[in-house]
Amino acid sequence: MTDKRNKPECYERDCVVDGGSDACGGDGIDRRGFLKCMAWAGTGLVWTVSGGVASSRLLAAEPARPAGDFTFVQISDSHIGFDKAANADVTATCQAAIDRINALPVVPELILHTGDLSHLSKPGEFDTLDQVLKSARTKQVFYVPGEHDVAVDNGEQFRARYGKGTKGEGWQSFDHKGVHFVGLVNVMNLKAGGLGNLGPEQLKWLEADLRSRGGSTPVVVFAHIPLWAVYPQWGWGTDDGAQALSYLKRFGSVTVLNGHIHQIMQKVEGNVTFHTAMATAFPQPLPGTAQGAGPLKVPASQLGSVLGITEVEFMASGHHLAVADATLAGTPATGSTAILRAAAMAGAAQAPSSSTSSAAAQPAAAGHVDATIDNFAFNPASLRVKRGTTVVWTNNDDTPHTVTSDDGAFASPVLDTGQKFQFTFAKPGRFPLHCKLHPMMTAVVVVE
Repeated sequence: MTDKRNKPECYERDCVVDGGSDACGGDGIDRRGFLKCMAWAGTGLVWTVSGGVASSRLLAAEPARPAGDFTFVQISDSHIGFDKAANADVTATCQAAIDRINALPVVPELILHTGDLSHLSKPGEFDTLDQVLKSARTKQVFYVPGEHDVAVDNGEQFRARYGKGTKGEGWQSFDHKGVHFVGLVNVMNLKAGGLGNLGPEQLKWLEADLRSRGGSTPVVVFAHIPLWAVYPQWGWGTDDGAQALSYLKRFGSVTVLNGHIHQIMQKVEGNVTFHTAMATAFPQPLPGTAQGAGPLKVPASQLGSVLGITEVEFMASGHHLAVADATLAGTPATGSTAILRAAAMAGAAQAPSSSTSSAAAQPAAAGHVDATIDNFAFNPASLRVKRGTTVVWTNNDDTPHTVTSDDGAFASPVLDTGQKFQFTFAKPGRFPLHCKLHPMMTAVVVVE
């Protein structure tokens, strides 16, 4: 079999197949075939790769567990507090995820939550999640924040509740039965037009944290925004993620778990396996199939098939980990791609055409000008107004946004659906702005 481990290539579009697959035919399996088979884990198979050889076992058939082996589970993007059309009861689907974890043949020893516990950083939303998690048989839970958890107070509530013993803005590491876990925070201090960001202080800490670990130590890294460039156009990536990954190259087994994009995508590069998880709240479109990211409505009967959990098993004998996704509906995880694609196409067919005009040839007269936030974009993206004009932005999206001046001249609170923010431009100049939660969203107001 040809060794492709040193060829960094992303096959996320090929990691899901509908119907049968002969990707594993013959006497070997290439990376593309392996990723397809990994996606089939939702049918009840856990795939393990050791020395380039893939093997599997039935999820329901639990063999005797060798000493040192253990499982842990990742859940992500609970968005407690969200109540829009994509899922009017996210608490119920979060509880369904915990019920599914409780029903696993062996109780997982850890739960990792990879962010966006809440939708608007409200204390009541965190309280509700805490109540749901109390029903989990697994009592050790570790968290990293999502951008929705730090939107209101720069993460003070999150760290007070879930960050005890962490460093800096909430990053952490710990060891469990021979595996080194590292929780990273890449949702703070997001820059206009940028991606997720770790920052120099955290990177310095990470380098020091890993320095004393032997190269044979299995490492699990978990963070909210993917550390690899999934789809930068929607902010799905981390701008300094490559530097963090450079510290991990010498390790023989590295698993990177992320949330944020609300769907399964996988990539294998050398000894690093990247895996993004389904949400427990609502799905998002496949990259490039919609005008932008955001909650995607699917038929109610199919919602459970695009939400789920990720189970990871550590095999101490080979120092490797096997990843298996399970949907809340119990359907194959592979089917989620077809559902997301169909939902995105249906949404595109029904969506009214929107005007995303650039700056008008003549500036609007001083007074009152309306603008909107739709499909993760400011509309208009460029606006020319007279000095003294009040611009009023209305958030029409199903997810919160902010209107934040790049230079700090103005900043809205977090705007939920239907909420407005206005600012009167008393001075001439050029005012670039962005959404603090989703910094790839940018616009500019030119005042004359």
